[in-house]
Amino acid sequence: MNHPFLRSLSDELAAAGIATLRYQFPYMEQRRKAPDRPEVAMATVAAAVHAAAQEAPRLPLLAGGKSFGGRMTSQAAAEGLLPEVKGLVFFGFPLHPPKRPSTKRADHLSKVTVPMLFLQGTRDDLADLTLLRPICSALGSRATLHIIDSADHSFHVLKSAKRTDADVLHELAVTTASWAVKLAPE
Repeated sequence: MNHPFLRSLSDELAAAGIATLRYQFPYMEQRRKAPDRPEVAMATVAAAVHAAAQEAPRLPLLAGGKSFGGRMTSQAAAEGLLPEVKGLVFFGFPLHPPKRPSTKRADHLSKVTVPMLFLQGTRDDLADLTLLRPICSALGSRATLHIIDSADHSFHVLKSAKRTDADVLHELAVTTASWAVKLAPE
């Protein structure tokens, strides 16, 4: 939760009017390399979402995360563990392991009932866009895919893109904020 990317993203989201609650998965807290089992990770997500709902009961609640955190959030939503959530935001959805394109990690997304925002880079080794685009299309109006040109899975951009990583963080936050406004009731 204290990774420089997450801290910077949290600051950018705050500047765009979105409060954040960051938390640790047990494996990170215990400094283990192997991620928690999905059941443990989903329970952690559900506990964090519940804490956020208790802390700010009048704010519309989004859930999501970066990579593994986003995927575990989507799995928790698919299992019905996040009833308070109005939408999911994925900062680099890990569709497959590097260099092993597959769509199996997206099978559960059809069970998610709330809108989802996928923020993906064109150079993301964990999400082949030729596989992710049809998945988002099949999810219909529940899925919005926003592509960041030249960004990798960590949202670093090539110098030839004539943009900085800070520019990308700003784009991620502004895109999330404008998407979230559309979820608010009239």
